[in-house]
Amino acid sequence: MENEKLNKMVEAARLYYQLDYSQQDIAKKLDVSRPTVSRLLKQAKELGVVEIKINNPVENGELLSEQLKTKYQLKDAFVTSVPEFDNEIVKKYLGEAASTYLYHVINEGDIVATSWGTTMYEVAKHLKPKYINGAQIVQLNGGVSHSETKTYASEIIHLFGEAFNTPTFLLPLPAIVDHIVVKQAIEADRHINKILEKGREANIAVFSVGIPGVESVLLQAEYFSNNDRELIHSKAVGEICSRFFDKDGHICIEGLNERTIGIALEELAKKEKSILVAGGPKKVDAIHGALSGNYANILITDELTAKMLLEL
Repeated sequence: MENEKLNKMVEAARLYYQLDYSQQDIAKKLDVSRPTVSRLLKQAKELGVVEIKINNPVENGELLSEQLKTKYQLKDAFVTSVPEFDNEIVKKYLGEAASTYLYHVINEGDIVATSWGTTMYEVAKHLKPKYINGAQIVQLNGGVSHSETKTYASEIIHLFGEAFNTPTFLLPLPAIVDHIVVKQAIEADRHINKILEKGREANIAVFSVGIPGVESVLLQAEYFSNNDRELIHSKAVGEICSRFFDKDGHICIEGLNERTIGIALEELAKKEKSILVAGGPKKVDAIHGALSGNYANILITDELTAKMLLEL
């Protein structure tokens, strides 16, 4: 093909596919007829000058889901697309995806245990009403009463109970106490023990993962000595239900773990549905650690996080 015609073909393709010119406008600009423009665009595709690729977000999400299930031996994985990777926007879209999933899987007689935090609040806010006979909602772990960041512990439990028209059980305790004997005394109380036991009995658990950075609610809460903080920053990649773990999912500060009130992470691994809702680039290592520790068997995340997890 002569250079003049090839140049005209490339120019027509550039104007049409990159600059959104109409074929009529291209015809005027190149001083040719509209049918000639149509022929040039057709030839551009036939000769490989133009390649058209269609990205189907549904297919992409399904492929990523299957790859995550294989890599981490999950029962299920759901990958949702988000318009931008701002932390708050990611949480909102994950909340919507998780709430839709819960609407379909929570059934009569289920005991649903949930943690607190901003991601879980997004889940709770987006729950659609569904009357479920005989279901119960219980809080998985103690909360934080003195933090600059709101944890939404009571609001989350209330919104879950309201959405599913079920009784709720709040755990009105600190997440971590100063001494193991204090924890033992608290857990010996029969009312508290009843709620903790219900958390262990729950067949569905839904929770997120935190990271030990400056935004951590737990690290803001004055629960830790300087030595605790140094150990957390040097060893931990994340925490679930106030229990810190390393990149392989192992509890990394046993003394701190023994002072933590709420479900043990090995109990999460036993749930019929242990649902981790988390995303965003900052949380990739924490999510990887949680999945490596087998604390979740269902993951709800976003596309970018899914791809980064698969690249680890």
